[in-house]
Amino acid sequence: MKKEKEILKWLDGELSGKEIEDLKQSEDFDTIKKIAHYASYIDTPKIDAQEALAAFKNRNIIKKKTKVRPLYLSTIFKVAAVFVVLLTSAYFLFFNSNQSFETGIAQTQTFKLPDNSEVLLNASSKITFNERNWDKQRALTLEGEAYFQVQKGKTFSVESADGVVKVLGTHFDVKQRKNYYEVSCYEGLVSVTYKNNTIKLPPGKTFRVVNNTIEKADDFVDETPSWLTKESSFNRIPLNLVLAELERQYDIKIETKNIETSKLFTGSFTHNNLKLALESITIPLQLSFTIKDKTVTLY
Repeated sequence: MKKEKEILKWLDGELSGKEIEDLKQSEDFDTIKKIAHYASYIDTPKIDAQEALAAFKNRNIIKKKTKVRPLYLSTIFKVAAVFVVLLTSAYFLFFNSNQSFETGIAQTQTFKLPDNSEVLLNASSKITFNERNWDKQRALTLEGEAYFQVQKGKTFSVESADGVVKVLGTHFDVKQRKNYYEVSCYEGLVSVTYKNNTIKLPPGKTFRVVNNTIEKADDFVDETPSWLTKESSFNRIPLNLVLAELERQYDIKIETKNIETSKLFTGSFTHNNLKLALESITIPLQLSFTIKDKTVTLY
C-alpha cells in the first residue's frame, strides 16, 4: 500500500530526491517508467462541469416531451380503433341479420323461410329478407323469378323493382326480369300493386307488364308454373324476352341476324336439351340456327 502511494506521488511529481532514489531501487521501476511514458501521450478531454450539467438536464426534458405525448395519443387511437371494431361487430351481429338465397345461370334452388313457407327459386334469381324480424314482418325482396307456397299468417310481401305482391297464405309465382313483370296466382288470393294501382288475382289469373305496358294475359288451369317441371312456357311474349330466358337456362349467348325480335312467340322449350329447345322456338317462327361453342346464332 505504501509503495502504491509512492508511485502515485512520483507520477504527480511530488516525491523528494531521496524518495525518487529509493523508488529507482525497486524491482518494478522499469515497468513503472513505461506506464509513465505512455500516460504522458494520453490527451484527456477538458470538461466544463456547468455546461455538461445544463446539457444533461436539457436532454432529459426533450426525452420526456418526445416520448410521453406520442405514447398517450397512440394509446387513445388504439382504444378508439378497438371500440370501432367492437361497435361494428355488434351492429352486424344484432341488427344486420339479412339472409339471401341466390341462383346462377341454369340453376334452381328450393328453401324454406322462418315460418316454414317454401320458396322455389328459378335461374339467375335472388331473394333477400330479414330473418330476425320475420315474425313481425314477413317481407322479402326478389330479383328474378320464384314460386311461393306461403303458410297462413300475417301479410306476406314480395317486393321487386316493378311492384309489390301481398298475400296471407297462398301459392303464386313472381317473375321480375328486364322489361318484364308477371304475377300468377295458383291458390288463394294475391294482391299486386304496380305504380300505385292495386289488382286482386284469384287462382288462374295473371298480371303482366311488358316494356312498361300492362298487357292482358289468358287464364290458366295449371297447378304450378311450368319451369318447376324443367320447361319454360310463353303466351304472346316478345321473342327477345324468350331468348333471354333461353340464355339463363342454358348458359349460352344468342345472336340474331336479320330477325325482328319484337315479334310475339307462343310456345315452350325444355331445360334438358338445347337442340330440342332451339327447334321448339325456331321451327314455329320459320327460323334456322347454328351452334358454335356457347354461342348460338339465329337467322
